[in-house]
Amino acid sequence: MKNNRRRNRKRFGFQGITLSVSTALVLILLGLVILTGFTANNLSKQVKENFTITLILSNDMSQVEAQQFCTRLKGKTYVSSMKYITKEQVLAEGTKALGANPKELVGYNFYSPLVELQLKSDYANSESLKWISAELHKDKNVSDIEFPKDLIDSVNKTLQLVIVILLVLAGLLTFISFSLINNTVRLSVYSRRFNIHTMKLVGASWGFIRRPFMRQVVRYGLIAGVLAVIVLGTGLYLLSLQEPNMLTVITPEAMIITGISVIVLGIVITAICVWLSVNKFLRMRAGDLYKI
Repeated sequence: MKNNRRRNRKRFGFQGITLSVSTALVLILLGLVILTGFTANNLSKQVKENFTITLILSNDMSQVEAQQFCTRLKGKTYVSSMKYITKEQVLAEGTKALGANPKELVGYNFYSPLVELQLKSDYANSESLKWISAELHKDKNVSDIEFPKDLIDSVNKTLQLVIVILLVLAGLLTFISFSLINNTVRLSVYSRRFNIHTMKLVGASWGFIRRPFMRQVVRYGLIAGVLAVIVLGTGLYLLSLQEPNMLTVITPEAMIITGISVIVLGIVITAICVWLSVNKFLRMRAGDLYKI
């Protein structure tokens, strides 16, 4: 009797290890997809906020007026950052590019001061740029506005395509992951199908029969989630040693959310799978248990 119990414990222990490891491998894939989604989103924001919108100001604008204009501009909700370039700085750049001082040729500095601003990522699109440009043109100090419209449209289309591909990939991997984990859980429950039937015969309720399976498998799901987080965290740490700039795209917030999501998915998916598997065997008749 004791030998049988030991064998059963070893068998169930081996099944638990197998379930935890196989589930962890699947969760690592899901974690990579979630992390890739956050990375793509952060990279998208960085790219959009690097677009430079150049405001050409009035040539006769005074320093005081320029400061007042910049102060008003900083208060706009769509401005991420900005830089004011004086007439003298523009002249210096022009002299460097031409190899001669234009002011000496014409007798005065005909260059206009500039403001280079970067928009927040939510406003870096054609529709927003239309009303932003119209609003800025209302200011008498703004002579002209220059921005790379074609480049912005091209980048936005590419980013939208990447996001769609990632969503489709995430959906497919979630379905595949659920199928793989479900098969693993079902095999674990299958080996105890006769115990389920015996408990049903003595009058145990379905909830009572399911409860120990739920506790056990959810615990394995939690272990699998923690294992997956450890593997992902170790991989990111080693990658950050090689590429320190990676942390500007893969932020700590993204890592934390990914880790929590992986653990939650490990618990939720295994709980759903064991619920479905146990219910399947509860509905079976005694004769059907020998046919599967």
